[in-house]
Amino acid sequence: MENILFLSTFVFIPLLMLLGLWLARNINQVRGVMVVGSSALLLLAVYLTISFLGARAAGATEEMLYTGSISWFTPLNIKYAVGVDGISVAMLLLSAIIVFTGTFASWKLKPLTKEYFLWFTLLSMGVFGFFISVDMFAMFMFYEIALIPMYLLIGVWGSGKKEYSAMKLTLMLMGGSAFLMCGIFGIFYGAGGNTMNIIEIANHTGGAHAIDFTQQCIWFPLTFIGFGVLGALFPFHTWSPDGHASAPTAVSMLHAGVLMKLGGYGCFRIAMYLMPEAANELGWIFLILTAISVVYGAFSACVQTDLKYINAYSSVSHCGLVLFAILMINQTACTGAVLQMLSHGLMTALFFALIGMIYGRTHTRDIRELNGLMKIMPFLSVCYVIAGLANLGLPGLSGFIAEMTIFVGSFQNADTFHRVLTIAAVTSIVITAVYILRLVGKILYGTCTNEHHLKLTDATWDERFAVICLIVAVAGLGLAPLWVSDMISTGVGPIVDHIKDVAAVSTSNPFL
Repeated sequence: MENILFLSTFVFIPLLMLLGLWLARNINQVRGVMVVGSSALLLLAVYLTISFLGARAAGATEEMLYTGSISWFTPLNIKYAVGVDGISVAMLLLSAIIVFTGTFASWKLKPLTKEYFLWFTLLSMGVFGFFISVDMFAMFMFYEIALIPMYLLIGVWGSGKKEYSAMKLTLMLMGGSAFLMCGIFGIFYGAGGNTMNIIEIANHTGGAHAIDFTQQCIWFPLTFIGFGVLGALFPFHTWSPDGHASAPTAVSMLHAGVLMKLGGYGCFRIAMYLMPEAANELGWIFLILTAISVVYGAFSACVQTDLKYINAYSSVSHCGLVLFAILMINQTACTGAVLQMLSHGLMTALFFALIGMIYGRTHTRDIRELNGLMKIMPFLSVCYVIAGLANLGLPGLSGFIAEMTIFVGSFQNADTFHRVLTIAAVTSIVITAVYILRLVGKILYGTCTNEHHLKLTDATWDERFAVICLIVAVAGLGLAPLWVSDMISTGVGPIVDHIKDVAAVSTSNPFL
């Protein structure tokens, strides 16, 4: 019970924040609730990280720590079960950082500030609940809680084609949820219908039975696509650019930085972990689709003229790398996938924050109308350069260590099929460098020709604070990645070993 209460604090704090926001009577009280709540979540995530590392250093060998469960719905043996491993802890820490910085990025948001933060907090509660859950039903419930607020956050507080974008995003993600629900109940009944606990199903304990291979081949594609839609899997990615382009700044930060990571996390934790034979047999299909996502997203970013669309298609490419890496099914590549989730979450949040700040001053995101910003707003411009360098994988920043780990791990698969796809994915580095350097040179340097832009001011204190926090995190992960990598490896190792040990090596796949 103590463990349940400890991890459930990640859900209780947003609930208290919702209550506080409901009772708030003016904008200062609303801001106060958000600052206190988001700070508490960040401190809790830091404490959990330190505690988790200490427990591992002390010799804890359990697959998941701080586990606990209570009965929720007895007829289907559904339980509120919680627990964390290195992957979960990294994602909780990322989520807390984005929620904290997103609060300051939305400091001056109007109108309906109170209502905006109510939906923003509900979204964050769903994200935290998802990452602490080890029961599939609880994960799916929190997954839906995280998705539903997006419609209003974009449709009400967004910009551009916000109603169209909000509806498109909602319909496509709900469609993915339908696939996901079918997959989850297929796994449940295929494993004997006795438990929805991920660990119990994977270890064939608690009365569960191994899922028949034929059933795995049915439920694996449904589950992988269900989560993959949120992870911008080609060709189900089309909601992402429109949704990101229309969303308000902090929502773009949380959506691209954290919400899309639910897709990769779910594909790895549920689809591949619980159906390893199908993952080996059918993984090559999704490997091709993810390779297309990586290259297609990068090329698409090259031809965009809207700052948000550029970053949105860049996110399609970088999130494609996450799914690409986990399908390689080896320790190095899968560790790189989680590092990429962490790295991309930080740097895309930084990008969207800076884009929102630039748009708030210039009232345009069209790169053809922006130039010479370095002299007008030097702080924001320098920060934008740092974000761009992180995105293209400059050594010393988070993007480099994540992508190098992925490509080194992917190339460890010695067969021609995997190595050809890895080489194709590596080309995205060059394409990324092209559009990032072109973008930086176009909007930051040169002579400003717009008289209105010459009168603009640089970042305010709240904007500087949010941006500096994200830059410190990006640089910290790039300069000192070992402790994060080791922590993630403790969670990745058992899953990869399980997939390799249980799955039969396919002889019918012509590509392997």
